[in-house]
Amino acid sequence: MIVEVERVPLHLTHPDELSVRWVGQEEVLRQLLAAWLVVNKDDVPMNPRLIGKPGVGKTTLAYAAARRLDREAYIMQATVDTRPEDLIVQPVIEGPGALRYVASPLVSAMLRGGVAILDEGNRMSEKSWASLAPLLDSRRYVESVVAGIKIKANPEFRIVCTMNDDSSTFDLPEYIHSRLQPQILIDFPEQDEEMAILRENLPFADEHVLLYVTEFLQRAHEAEERYSVRDGINIGRYAIKLMTSVGTENQNLRAVDFAIRQTLGEEALRYVRRQ
Repeated sequence: MIVEVERVPLHLTHPDELSVRWVGQEEVLRQLLAAWLVVNKDDVPMNPRLIGKPGVGKTTLAYAAARRLDREAYIMQATVDTRPEDLIVQPVIEGPGALRYVASPLVSAMLRGGVAILDEGNRMSEKSWASLAPLLDSRRYVESVVAGIKIKANPEFRIVCTMNDDSSTFDLPEYIHSRLQPQILIDFPEQDEEMAILRENLPFADEHVLLYVTEFLQRAHEAEERYSVRDGINIGRYAIKLMTSVGTENQNLRAVDFAIRQTLGEEALRYVRRQ
């Protein structure tokens, strides 16, 4: 799709289509949707940030919230190498002396009235964040230096930023920190929720395997390990493949233990259920 902004044609990116569903923890979903509400003609939506350990489902939550509103979702992965032009508009050589301007997923969401999910935003440098400052306050626009245009957000546009709480990230500049509010914390799920998530992602798994993995994760959470439900899904999937390749289910729990060792390392076995 092509949209003209100040007589400059912008080529938009396609929205993301994921086969995921948010399971459990309805309260954090409610908090995110509330932050996006507009309750008065003088009101504006907020720009929440989702904070939690890797693998707790921050991106899944953001995508599910966008779909709950029946909006297109555009996911943009932030890295230490993300530049301002990556966030806004990039020029692409189309032929001799000709340029084509390609809008980022974020700008595509702005123009389409969709939801932009800026994934792992605290991996970006301050220079990149500075280019988004006017978008994150009441001005609601960005400026493209390469295209020489100012791009205003559709009133239906919403943005959410996910952030890992680990040491491999940058501290947010204070002027950005105050714009990315509220902060919504996502913790590890409770046992019944974790079991439901595993069942959703591994519908072909035996219940006793899912329970074994869930109990392993819950013991790890109690010890404040960073093992997540994503790790549990990988463990369960690998264990099932191992059992299938052997052609017997008699070794199922041993296969899960082996999958835990291969996924998380020998030290993770301290949290398995001892027979």
